[in-house]
Amino acid sequence: MNAARYARQALIREIEASTGRTLICYVSPTSQIHRIDVVGMVDLLHNITPGTAVDLLLHSPGGDIDAAEKLITLIRKRVGDASLRVIVPDFAKSAATLIALGGDTIVMSDSSELGAIDPQVDLPDSNGHVQTLSAQSYLDAFKTHADNLKKDPDDPVARLMLDKMEPATVRKLERITTRSRAIAEDLLKQAMIKDEEQAAEIAKQLSNTKRWHSHGQMISHESAAGLGLDVTYLAPHHPQWVQYWRLYCLQVWAAESGVKLFEGSYASIPLS
Repeated sequence: MNAARYARQALIREIEASTGRTLICYVSPTSQIHRIDVVGMVDLLHNITPGTAVDLLLHSPGGDIDAAEKLITLIRKRVGDASLRVIVPDFAKSAATLIALGGDTIVMSDSSELGAIDPQVDLPDSNGHVQTLSAQSYLDAFKTHADNLKKDPDDPVARLMLDKMEPATVRKLERITTRSRAIAEDLLKQAMIKDEEQAAEIAKQLSNTKRWHSHGQMISHESAAGLGLDVTYLAPHHPQWVQYWRLYCLQVWAAESGVKLFEGSYASIPLS
């Protein structure tokens, strides 16, 4: 019954032997990052000696930004003054991108992608139906209509659209977007980017809805490096990447049906 898990953990130990680093994995193909994930992460970190160099293999569509901050904070505290590499075999989007920003470097290949960090929120439309929207796009639209109304107080389109936007919602979304950028800046300054202005600019660019036209738009290793992130590129045929990809494929099939897989050489914890 446990043959598949034993095979994955044997591969993890094989990878650790070749890199000289401890490897932990958080693989969640469909489920969002949530507060309960702290349980799985604490178990993964339990047997790791403080000050150990760690590799985090990360695959996630994103989720709760506060939970993401706590997860990467737990890892960084265990790593201490050693280095943390975040390996992205496929995608680490939104809040998972925030986790990746907490590494000293992000290991990527041609199949890897990060995502914009503009928070997504559920808001009711004019018919009362809940829809998921980009918080920054909502704020951009509010500013556009407000500016148009200042120029022309009789602008019917601007007045109609502003009537549909509640001030309380605008203030809430402003706080959420500010929080997301602040997390990104703080994580970058911990290890990857020492210059405060550069960290702030990268956080700003990662939440720029004019540059990333959809929340799911791919940020490739070339684009990530172009933003100023520390990216370690491994070609698809690189022996080390082949091992990472093989492990990821085994794990992603084990994490079907909404399962999140927390795995290392000592522990294997599926959470749903």
